[in-house]
This record gives sequence, C-alpha cells and structure tokens, in this order.
Amino acid sequence: MARLQELYKTNIRPKLKQELHLDNILAVPRIEKVVVNAGIGRVLQQNPKSLDEITSALGRITGQKPLLTRAKKAISAFKIREGQIVGLRVTLRGKRMYEFLDKFINAALPRTRDFRGLSRKGLDGRGNYSCGVAEHIVFPEMAQEEGTLNFGFEVTIVTTAKDDEAAYLLLKKLGMPFSV
Repeated sequence: MARLQELYKTNIRPKLKQELHLDNILAVPRIEKVVVNAGIGRVLQQNPKSLDEITSALGRITGQKPLLTRAKKAISAFKIREGQIVGLRVTLRGKRMYEFLDKFINAALPRTRDFRGLSRKGLDGRGNYSCGVAEHIVFPEMAQEEGTLNFGFEVTIVTTAKDDEAAYLLLKKLGMPFSV
C-alpha cells in the first residue's frame, strides 16, 4: 500500500470524520482520481517529432502510458485541424494515484521555482482541485535528464467532497502546501 494511502486510512480519515461531524466513516471525503493533462499542440507545431519524447516523459512521471487527445473541430485562428493531436491525458486511480500525489506534494512542488504555496482558488465549488505545473523537470524522474524540451501540464484532483471546505481540509491533511 502506498505511504499516502496508509496515512489517509489510519490518521486522516478518523480525524476528518470527527472534524466534519460525520456519523459514517464511508461519508468521509476521499480522493477518487487524479487527472494529468498536458496541452502540447503548440509544442508539436514547432517540433513535430517531439511527441515520443513528451509521451515517454509524461509516462515516467505518472507511471502510466498517456492517452492522446485529438481536436474535435478545426480552429483556423489556432492553426488546428480536426483530428490533430493537441494533448496528452492520464487518469490515475488506486495505488498509482497515491504514489503520484505523494511525489507531487513532497518532491515536485517544493522544487518549483519561486514556490510560495498553492492557491485556494483552484477549488471548483464541487470539491475538486486543479493546479498547473509550469515545467515538467521539477519531478525527480526528469532531474537527471538533459531534455531540450520543456512542457507544462495541469493536475486535477477529483474528490468525493460535497463542498470546497471539506475538500480543502482533506487536501491540507494530505500535505498539500496551500498559501496563507
């Protein structure tokens, strides 16, 4: 079992049950999935052969092979044709999700340049949290690699919380470094 998952089951869940005044342990908010999304349309326009490099980098970061996302319709202003590859997406659940979150919270975020904490504005009103990573090289898997290509991605944490306050408490107890 992943370290963060063990921490959630033994320490965080009972404390959240008490703080949120819940009767049933199954009503305590939990993380359902983590979605990692990288928009790479602009990078591919500059260097079309970089798709394999980006795919393997995102695969090493998440521990799972990314899924290609294609444009649904053509947009001439952005030079996008219908069916053109515009991004990569990975949906993490279970053990891989907790391992990625542990790495994201404890290794990648502290290595981010000028990091002063995450904003609470990333909460969407339904208990989900989204934030962006400007450079993929903040992850430990990418530190030793001499990549010529830098790309960013978004991380969305989907929880079972009904509101932002419950989601904030859950994420705070998991160790998310929110700014004051």
